[in-house]
Amino acid sequence: MSASTARVAAAAGLAVLLGVTGCSASEASSVEGGGAGAAPAAAAPSSGPASTVAPVRVGTPDLSVRVVATGLSHVWDLGFLPDGRVLVTERAGRFALLSGTSPGATVTPVAADLSDVYVRGEGGLMGMAVHPDFERSRRFTTCQTHMQAGAPTDVRLITWQLSADGTTATRVADPLVGGLPINPSGRHSGCRPTIDTDGSLLVGTGDSARGAISQDLTSLGGKVLRVDLATGGAAPGNPYADAPNPAQRLVWSRGHRNVQGVAVHPDTGAVYTAEHGPTTDDEVNLLRAGGNYGWDPAQGGTVAGYDESVPMTDLSRFSDAVPAAWSSGSPVEAVSGAAFLSGPQWGELHGVLAVGALRGEKLLLMRLDQGGAVAAVSVPVPLDGAYGRIRAVRSGPDGALFVSTSNGTDDKVLRIDPV
Repeated sequence: MSASTARVAAAAGLAVLLGVTGCSASEASSVEGGGAGAAPAAAAPSSGPASTVAPVRVGTPDLSVRVVATGLSHVWDLGFLPDGRVLVTERAGRFALLSGTSPGATVTPVAADLSDVYVRGEGGLMGMAVHPDFERSRRFTTCQTHMQAGAPTDVRLITWQLSADGTTATRVADPLVGGLPINPSGRHSGCRPTIDTDGSLLVGTGDSARGAISQDLTSLGGKVLRVDLATGGAAPGNPYADAPNPAQRLVWSRGHRNVQGVAVHPDTGAVYTAEHGPTTDDEVNLLRAGGNYGWDPAQGGTVAGYDESVPMTDLSRFSDAVPAAWSSGSPVEAVSGAAFLSGPQWGELHGVLAVGALRGEKLLLMRLDQGGAVAAVSVPVPLDGAYGRIRAVRSGPDGALFVSTSNGTDDKVLRIDPV
């Protein structure tokens, strides 16, 4: 599709997605294979994975998709700055600054010492969150795979400060949080940070393709963490804040496989994650404090290695596991970034969860029911295979939705508006 505006009427522009789904062992060579209803902030879905349902099209606006910037590579995340510019992370270990959020934005490299980023497979310079006080502090925090003397050591959160002119970034906290597990292949590195409503940092992590990690509360892998941005310690209210083990204090939820998207509902503050399944069952989950989301490829230590034949959410092994708000079934889509559509301009799409797909090369729009489960899934035609693999999905300061492509060459940042 060209950079010109793509428009589509609601009835023709949203096609029902009947079966959608993450990243299996065979995907390592290709990096990754891969609701207007308000959801209660602390509630879990009352039933299992959502079945196929028809889309709701009443009041759905037409969509405009425009290219903001080109010439990038594996754009992992987008951070919106108060002056209207956009900070970009590229997996190969580069920062770039876009001059704005409108088509034709210029792309300027940001100088930074990223020589210790371990770039392999799914690992590298990954997610990013701009601090709420950026206008004063000019700080942002990244997730990145780290190496020493050329050898991988961990996945870590690092806080940076952007210079006043936007040309350089220097480290302020290195690490803010360290010790997230890493696989030498880069597999299942995670790692998506998002600011919560109270200013704390939510971080979705990967299990590094090791069987026992997701259920191990002393490991930071296969979790969603909730971190104090100032100290790197546990955010107030964490379920294990008084645990003797310092890693466990950061844990908000466990039993995840490879979290790629974290999104906060604009009205309720409910937190949703998007994560890769193996050969079946990508999931979207509604988080609750201390929740177990049921991934256990070690089967309590009874199985050696990494047995991916187990259920994504093992309700037989964990009777208290939280059922998925949505499960893709087969084949997998390799879901990635996630954000809620927010603002009156979206009409009936306000509160709909937008989720990118890497393998599926599309954007999924998910309507939520009153219990927080996904009631309907649709695919906007302009973003169905037209741009390739979709990685970052973020809501901009003016309510527009922004997504990035992750094809490796001439990757783009796209702006999506209702029209």
